[in-house]
Amino acid sequence: VLPICPPSSNMFIYPFIMLSLWGMIMTSLIGLRQPDLKSLIAYSSVGHMGLVISAALVQTQWGLTGAMLLMIAHGLTSSALFCLANVNYERTHSRALLLLQGAQIVFPLMTTWWIIASLTNMALPPSINFMGELIIFSTVLDWCPPTIILLGAGATVTAGYTLYMLLSTQHSKLSQNLMLSPMQTREHLLFTLHIIPLILLMLKPSLM
Repeated sequence: VLPICPPSSNMFIYPFIMLSLWGMIMTSLIGLRQPDLKSLIAYSSVGHMGLVISAALVQTQWGLTGAMLLMIAHGLTSSALFCLANVNYERTHSRALLLLQGAQIVFPLMTTWWIIASLTNMALPPSINFMGELIIFSTVLDWCPPTIILLGAGATVTAGYTLYMLLSTQHSKLSQNLMLSPMQTREHLLFTLHIIPLILLMLKPSLM
């Protein structure tokens, strides 16, 4: 939109960049208080898109590259997390984090998928998410160094709610009232098809 209808002054863009960064922190804090698993993942997506918008609005080639990287990476990561949440819902018929505790005991392989998806959501090196966020951080910091406060706070809260989600679903004591069916091969295949593109992009980003 910006190249087609460029603003008359860059001063019109600055409030939207700051609003995107502030929105990233606010949605991340809301996610940190979510008892609903799918809502938490949805707020995570909104927070990450705040980074994408801010990088795109800076209007540099480096910023657009970082935004593209993060959009593709988070698209795969968020989809994997929603699939994992749906697998839990099909067995417990609830999206409440309190009823999903202790899954590691029953589904150790699914816990592996949860760990991989959570670590990529936190942009752990050397994931493609990390590359995208690193480029975005450097772009926004070059535009305005004081934004390091907002970027740092956003990254910290993102790590916080992701770890909260992982620990809430995989650890603690398993409810005795649940009759859980075993995982199926198609479900493992589905998660594999999410993780393989992330690994390929991590090894060779030029595939984009």
